[in-house]
Amino acid sequence: MTAILLGGAGRTGSRIHDRLRRAGRPVSYASRRTGFDWDDPSTWTPAITSATALYVCYSPDLACPGVAEKMAALGRAALSAGVERLVLLSGRGEQGARASEDALRDAGVPTAVLRCSWFQQNFSEHFLAGPVRRGRLRLPAPDVREAFVDLDDVADAAVVALTGERPDDATYELSGPELLTFADAAAVLASAMGRPVTFEPATVTDFVADLALDGIPSDEAEPLAHLFTEILDGRNASITEGVERMLQRPPSTFAAYAQRAAAAGAWA
Repeated sequence: MTAILLGGAGRTGSRIHDRLRRAGRPVSYASRRTGFDWDDPSTWTPAITSATALYVCYSPDLACPGVAEKMAALGRAALSAGVERLVLLSGRGEQGARASEDALRDAGVPTAVLRCSWFQQNFSEHFLAGPVRRGRLRLPAPDVREAFVDLDDVADAAVVALTGERPDDATYELSGPELLTFADAAAVLASAMGRPVTFEPATVTDFVADLALDGIPSDEAEPLAHLFTEILDGRNASITEGVERMLQRPPSTFAAYAQRAAAAGAWA
């Protein structure tokens, strides 16, 4: 099995890469740095020719206009290149991503789709790290519950899908083991850090201004605000069995993640 990770050394890709390398599995990245360009289909086949398994992580989002067409073309390229299995990172509850999932599968390569809840690591490795460090989560989020999922669980699940004895053509919804509001999450983070962290409902304008303190421009912050206002409507306020089905163990709790991140100095 030779795995190629489309999407570069992102938060999931880097974790998957490390796990496969430690297991002695051949693995490499494909990104603009290595000559793979999502906007230039002529670069796709040369980048994946040696792969028997592909991990697909598309940024910024599978629901963006034109992405389904790219996924359809990638599926055909993978089939022609002899790729035996695909693993696609998708979003739980994102109806706009379903067309991209279906399009990738249309070529006939077995495809494991990992639909994920909000990542726990968004609070330490992504756009919420700055607000947590400042002790105030100012978010355009309603008081709904979310089953935040650990990126390490997602990476473990992706490795299983990439290396299983048989290619898996199934969809897995991955979540954490508990439902938490952002106020609940703030309390857990405060306990792990040993200092106050609060949650405050905010307007999109206030949210964008807060992220600007961390150097995140408005053209990146506004789509993130869209995720809060559209996806966080209660549609994902349920716990799934995807992690346990794939890994034969319970998913990691938010408190365990927060304690690890604090000990590693994520918010120092």
